Amino acid sequence: MRYAQGGGLTDVERAARERVRRQAVTRFEAGGKNREIAATLRVSQRSVERWRRQWREGGHAGVASKGPPGRPRLSDAQMARLERELEHGPLTQGWADQRWTPARVKTMIGRLFHVSYTVEGTWRLLRRYGWSWQHPTRRAIERDDDAVDVWKREVWPRVRAPRRGTEPGSSSRTKPASR
Repeated sequence: MRYAQGGGLTDVERAARERVRRQAVTRFEAGGKNREIAATLRVSQRSVERWRRQWREGGHAGVASKGPPGRPRLSDAQMARLERELEHGPLTQGWADQRWTPARVKTMIGRLFHVSYTVEGTWRLLRRYGWSWQHPTRRAIERDDDAVDVWKREVWPRVRAPRRGTEPGSSSRTKPASR
């Protein structure tokens, strides 16, 4: 979805856009040219062309707003069931580990409700209902934090490349001026 939650517009902003489209229709009826209408209303000429085509095909109703896009397709009851299933964990759904991924949730939604979401749409749906992304910390069992600290203090300074100086003439392409 390009714009989050209904085009990223508030109801007031959506109403303002609707007024601009109605003004364009009034100018279409008066015989105005696309370029002039676009300049007057401060919109792109392409938008005016699209509105004119919609107006020819459907009249005033053709240009009217269709409402915010991307409404969730799961009902409140379905969402409550989904949350219960998520709380039971991935093992109950047949996955081998305890990690919910958006792809797994997408698959589960398809199995439970016969509704298809994209992985991105699934992630947006989960975020909308307060679920957050969690990344488990993975550390090797054999990890020795003391040895890592020693390496950082003693070995890394010897291994890393020396930094170039910042004084004039420190660049490899310039030579200091001879006096």
